Formats: sequence, C-alpha cells, structure tokens
Amino acid sequence: MKTLPVEVENLSYTYGTRRALAGVTFRISQGEVFGVLGPNGSGKTTLFKILSTLIPVSQAAVNILGHELGIESQRVRQYLGVVFQHPSLDLKLTVTENLRHHGHLYGLRGKTLKHRIQEVLDQFELTDRAQERVETLSGGLQRRAELAKATLHKPKLLLLDEPSTGLDPGARRNFRAYLAGLQGTTVVLTTHILDDTEACDRVGILNVGKLVAIGTPDELQGRVSGDIVIVDSPAPEQLAPKISQRFGYAVTSIEGLLRIECYNGHEFVRDVVAAFPTEIRSVRFGKPTLEDVFIKLTGQHFEENGADQNP
Repeated sequence: MKTLPVEVENLSYTYGTRRALAGVTFRISQGEVFGVLGPNGSGKTTLFKILSTLIPVSQAAVNILGHELGIESQRVRQYLGVVFQHPSLDLKLTVTENLRHHGHLYGLRGKTLKHRIQEVLDQFELTDRAQERVETLSGGLQRRAELAKATLHKPKLLLLDEPSTGLDPGARRNFRAYLAGLQGTTVVLTTHILDDTEACDRVGILNVGKLVAIGTPDELQGRVSGDIVIVDSPAPEQLAPKISQRFGYAVTSIEGLLRIECYNGHEFVRDVVAAFPTEIRSVRFGKPTLEDVFIKLTGQHFEENGADQNP
C-alpha cells in the first residue's frame, strides 16, 4: 500500500480547558493541493503548528510520509517546506543571501546550492531582484521569495499558513498562479480567504475545531441547491414566515438578512419583490460560494467567530 504524504486520524488538541481541535480526520494524496478553510478561531493555526512540528502531539494521530509525528518529529522536518503567515526572511539580507543561508541549514553547498538557488529564482521570477535587500521588495515579491526559500531543498510536503494575507488582489492572483505551478509537490495551506481555494484540489472546512465538510470546491458548492437570494428587510423576522408560506422555501435569518436557497433566482427575486414591495429594502442573488456552504453547515458567517485565540 502506497504511503500517503499526510494522514490525520481523530486528532484533538486542547489549550487548558479550551478545545482547539476535535476529532479531525483527513488524508492527502501525493501531489495534491489541500486547503483548510475556516474563519479566525476555527483551529487552522493549531492544525498548521501540529503539522509543521511546532506543537508536539502525544497521540498517534498524525502520520507524515509514513512517520508518526509524535515520535519522529526530527525526521519529519527534513521533508517539510514551511511558509509562515508572518515573514521569516531576514529583511536586511538580499534574496540570494536568504536562499544561501537557508540552503546551508539543509546541507546544500557549492555547485548544488548555486544551481538550486538559480532554479527557484527563475521559477518565481525573482532573478532580476536576486541582489536586492528583502526590505525593499513589495509584499507580493516577499511572498514569492518566501515560497522560493521554502521549496529550495525540494520538500516533499509544503505547508503554507495564510499565504496571501496582507497581499493586494493582484499579488494574491499571482501567488496562486505560482502555487499552481508546483507540480508534484504536496501542499497544505490554511486560509480564511475564499479565493485561495481556487488553487486547491480539495478543501476541508474547519469550524470551532471540527472538520465539517471536505471535498473538491465543486463538490462542496454542490451542497447548496440552485441560487442564493439575500433579502434586506426592515422587519426580517416578520417577513421570513410570509416568504416561506408564500413560496415554500426555507428562509434563514443571519445578521438581520434573510437567506433563501432556490432555483431560478432571477424569477424568485421578481416574484418576492412583487409580493412584498413595502417590506423589502433590497434583494440580490448569485451562485453559491464556499461561504454559502459554510453558512449552510454552521449557520454563521465567516466573521462571527472573532479573532484567533490560539497561542
């Protein structure tokens, strides 16, 4: 039986009395880009720290490339490339100097190291910035330098923690394009940014420490039927049962807005406005997103869980 890059089985973790992860189970195949999507406070940071060996686990719940994480952490680290949420580059050094020192940590020297540095500079389009100090680079370029550093030693597993946080939309798109170009490398990324999942083969949705869904983006979005209609009303609690009775759809109230799953949303919008013209401020509709899947599964918006409390 072929060894999988990542196997997590019934993983739980607590900080004192607070449970950060509760019975999380998933497996990742070779070369797969796997995203862990969830709001702040969902347990993403804890999971990332465990996979990257920053938090020790005593239970035999995590296996990396055939090695039990609880007892073989040192051996696992040689297979990992890690990009943290906050930059780990030395800002006063040039891009090449950062890469050279990182290569030394993994035993790379001489012509082998020089060749690998040039390869990653070319791969991430940093050759013309190689001799510039990192502190002079834009956020997008710094992220590319981080990715170049993390892949320098050809890791078998690349871990990315909130990789596009702080980047402008253009830099995010570019970063996802570079990520998609890492053919053959198994990638695990944590994110609260829905667009990051575009680069993922599969996504696990994490909420309050529990993995509530897992699948391809299309499979997950398929859990929501038809269109999503959002109705803004001055009296949503009074309007909700009227819409349900009139049209036969389930109506959910979230943060004062009414949410309806229905087919032919454009027709429903016309009909609901005609039926209740004085009770509706505005109405909009669209195709379901992963946020809609999250709302359906948890009854919450992404932002409702607040800031991440994990150490």
